[in-house]
Amino acid sequence: VTGATGFVGKALVEKLLADGHEVRVLTRNAISARLAMPSAALAGAKFYAWDTMSGAIEWYDAIKGCTGVVNLAGAPISNPWNESYKKTLVKSRLQATKRVSDAINALPQNERPSLVSSSAVGFYGISKKREFTETSKPGRDFLANLCVKWEAAARETNTNTTIVRTGVVLEKGGGALGKILPVFQMYGGGPLGKGDQWVSWIHRDDLVNLLVAALENPEKYAGVVNATAPQPTTMNGLCASVADATNRPNWLPVPGFALKALLGEGATVVLDGQRVLPDRARAAGFEFAYETVEEAVA
Repeated sequence: VTGATGFVGKALVEKLLADGHEVRVLTRNAISARLAMPSAALAGAKFYAWDTMSGAIEWYDAIKGCTGVVNLAGAPISNPWNESYKKTLVKSRLQATKRVSDAINALPQNERPSLVSSSAVGFYGISKKREFTETSKPGRDFLANLCVKWEAAARETNTNTTIVRTGVVLEKGGGALGKILPVFQMYGGGPLGKGDQWVSWIHRDDLVNLLVAALENPEKYAGVVNATAPQPTTMNGLCASVADATNRPNWLPVPGFALKALLGEGATVVLDGQRVLPDRARAAGFEFAYETVEEAVA
């Protein structure tokens, strides 16, 4: 697993260990990763570094003997953007994906693990009217171009590959919801921007289970899979649900210009959106534990 110390990665590693799998964490710094994931280390997860003191490339050794690799690595998309950080967003994803791909391709054909590689619903661009499924074409903005390059790097891997286009991940302990909830609890909550922009979301538990399903059934989930709940919402809908769940008012909207001043071009992540549906997951028989945003924030 790459990106194992992140919001989704930690939960995935915990799930895999609980299910009895042997987990190998691929990271830049094995010592830092162990400190960030003490329970996983105690449960038997093994850590492999790319940039080691000796110069050895441990990822090649780690991937040998595995049945599947999950690639979640990439710099946080929610940080403020400038031109320098946009390059970091691209480089961090392409570099990690290429390293994983090279390590898998270096193995004999019959020893290569399957690959489950992350992407994002930003692939589709932004729209308030259109509906997007896995067969929809990419958008033309920065995030769409990033996702196109990211997915192309994963497709260089000569093995069974699943590309997971992930929506906004919700869970009370972190991610988007972890940032929104405290604001509402302090009576300062309200929609971001106009509020009518789409939010294609997924609960972290469902995302983790979908990643595991793709690992356990690589041929069934091969190709592109949208990791979004069956019922997308709007920013207004998300904030109304959070207000109900916290018994707090939904009264203080944050204007778009304020977010742009704070986040730069990165404000597009919350000010713009797209309506994305999980056709492939549903066709494969995947069952979502959280189908509505009300369930996810309750």
